[in-house]
Amino acid sequence: MRDLGAGFRYLLKGQRWVARHGRSYGFGLLPGLITLVLYAAVLVALALWGEDAVTWATPFADDWSSPWAGLFRGFLTAVLFALSLLLAVVTFTAMTLLIGQPFYENLSEKVDRDVSPDGHAPESGLPLWRELWISARDSLRIVLRAALWGVLLFGCGFIPVVGQTVVPVIGVVVTGFFLTEELTAVALQRRSVELRTRLALLRSRKTLVWGFGTPLAVAFLVPFVAVFLMPGAVAGATLMARDLLDEEIREGDEEGDQAATTLRKPPSGSPSPGR
Repeated sequence: MRDLGAGFRYLLKGQRWVARHGRSYGFGLLPGLITLVLYAAVLVALALWGEDAVTWATPFADDWSSPWAGLFRGFLTAVLFALSLLLAVVTFTAMTLLIGQPFYENLSEKVDRDVSPDGHAPESGLPLWRELWISARDSLRIVLRAALWGVLLFGCGFIPVVGQTVVPVIGVVVTGFFLTEELTAVALQRRSVELRTRLALLRSRKTLVWGFGTPLAVAFLVPFVAVFLMPGAVAGATLMARDLLDEEIREGDEEGDQAATTLRKPPSGSPSPGR
């Protein structure tokens, strides 16, 4: 349970960090705003023409008697929109991070320098195009994993009682895990930590991840909230990445008083980072 609280505190610390660094926060808002406009356009298009698309895709139902054709197509339209909304929530972070790679890399480096005892921020040494390729490739893998979970949970949603109570909670927790992976990837990729190792690190501290990602997933259900929380989420994920890798974190209060250095150690058996 200690890790659960620690994860939530990292989320709050990230928001406090960007609140004290207004310029970094302002630049960090731009990618989220761009992504929000793109996703909103797609969802509006689905709302306006989704039923037409379903009708076009189901010509075999043209000869069905009323009201079965309408009910069937209405159900498919609702499913299409619900799945699109779920994918929008799951992929919002990945798309925002991809669009804002240079912005968030810069923000994450500033957080590392601010909390590192020696003021050092790890660098990947890779050209920007290579970093973008790695980010896009890994994000696609995460989105596919999240989509499989989404389809499974959507199917389980038809189970009486369980589908309306337990399944939504599991869905938020799973979404929180994948959100955390995407956010910590900004800092971990600079440290040459591959996707498989990142997932192993997060699985070794599940309660830490849930404490960070679950409340964030709930907040991200509201798109406008996601835009404004994203810079702080990247900052908090950078702090958590240092914890996962057993790196020193120099902490101070919001007024910048004298900092104290603490050393956090992950449980024994945690995987070591590396390519």
